[in-house]
Amino acid sequence: MNYDELALKLHEQYGGKITIKLREEAQLDRDKLSAYYSPGVGAVSRAIADDPSALPRYTWTNNLVAVISDGSAILGLGDLGPKAAMPVMEGKALLFKHFAGIDSVPIVLDVHTPDEIVAAVKAIAPSFGAINLEDISAPKCFEVEERLKRELDIPVFHDDQHGTAVVTLAGLINAAKVTRRDLETVKVVTVGAGAAGTAIIKLLHTYGIHNIVAVDSKGILSDDRTDLNDEKRALLEYVDSSVSGSFEMALEGADVFIGVSKAGLLTPAHIARMATNPIIFALANPVPEIMPDLAHDAGVAVIATGRSDFPNQVNNALAFPGIFKGALTNGVPAITDEHKLAAAEALAALVETPTAEHIIPSPFDERVVPAVANVIC
Repeated sequence: MNYDELALKLHEQYGGKITIKLREEAQLDRDKLSAYYSPGVGAVSRAIADDPSALPRYTWTNNLVAVISDGSAILGLGDLGPKAAMPVMEGKALLFKHFAGIDSVPIVLDVHTPDEIVAAVKAIAPSFGAINLEDISAPKCFEVEERLKRELDIPVFHDDQHGTAVVTLAGLINAAKVTRRDLETVKVVTVGAGAAGTAIIKLLHTYGIHNIVAVDSKGILSDDRTDLNDEKRALLEYVDSSVSGSFEMALEGADVFIGVSKAGLLTPAHIARMATNPIIFALANPVPEIMPDLAHDAGVAVIATGRSDFPNQVNNALAFPGIFKGALTNGVPAITDEHKLAAAEALAALVETPTAEHIIPSPFDERVVPAVANVIC
C-alpha cells in the first residue's frame, strides 16, 4: 500500500478529515432557536458572567481541546511552517474524537517565539477546556509548556513530550517482565535529548529508574561538557552525569536502549556491546534506529518501534485520548507527573501476560481510554 498516495487522495476527496456537528441533530423549531440563540442565550451568558466556573456546564468547553502547533517540528519532517502543520493537527483531532469522543479544534499559529506562542494561546484559552501542544520544536517547547501550565487554569499537555514518555514507560514495565529485569537496577541509554527524549528521561527517573545515560549528537551528556544549552544542563540532574565519552561507550553493558534520534543509528555491533538479551526501543519515525529483523538477528530480546507495521508500537494514541478524557471529565486543572505514572501503569496492566511481541496494548483496544481516564483524577 502506498500510503503517501492514499493520504493525498483521501484528504483531497473529503477536504480534510474533520467537521463540526450539532449536539442536537433534530431540526430547530422556533422555541429552540430562541433558546439556543437570541433572546434566551443571554441568560446563559449572564449565568457564566456571575459564575465563570459554570462555563463547562453550559458550553462545549466541557469536552473541547485546542490542538495547537506553530509547525516548527512536524513529525519527522522538521520546520515546514504552520500551514503544513494543519493536516497533522486535523489528524490529532480525528484521534481525539475516534478514541475518546472528545471534540477538538486544530489551530496553527504563524508566530514562533515562546513569548508570541504563549500570548496567542493565552488569548484563546477561554474558548477551550484543555490545551494540547503539538509539533513545537525544542527547546522552546519546554518554556512554552511550563509557562502555560503556570499561567492557565486548564490542563496543558505537550503530547510530543509526555505522551511518548507515558507509552515508553508502559512498554518498558512489561519488557522488564519479559526479560526478568528489575527496573530499579537496569542501565538505560537514551539517545536524543530533544522534546521526547527529555520527557522520557524525566519520567523514567521519577518512576525510580536512576541509572540513565543520556546521549546527544556529540556524545554523553556529562558534567564536563561545556557545550550544553540550559535545557540539557538541567537534564544532568536526572542522568548519570559522572560518565563521559561517545555513544559507543555509553552502550557498554546497557540493558535498555531508547532512541528518539535518527534512522539507522544502531547497528548489530552496537548491540554486541550491550548486556545479554537487551531491550531496544527504536522510536525514530518513519525509519527506526534499527529495523526489528536486524535487531532480532543481533540477539535483542524485545524491540519496540514507532511504526504500526511491527509489533510493540509506541503510539501516543494510547495515552493522550484517555489522559484528556480523564482531565475533562474529572475537572482536573493540571496533568501532573503522578498522573503520567498512573497512566503508564494502567496501560502496562492491560497486557496481562506480556511477551516479546506484545508489551503494549493496541490503541484499538476498547479498554485503553477508560483505563487511562480512570486514573486522571
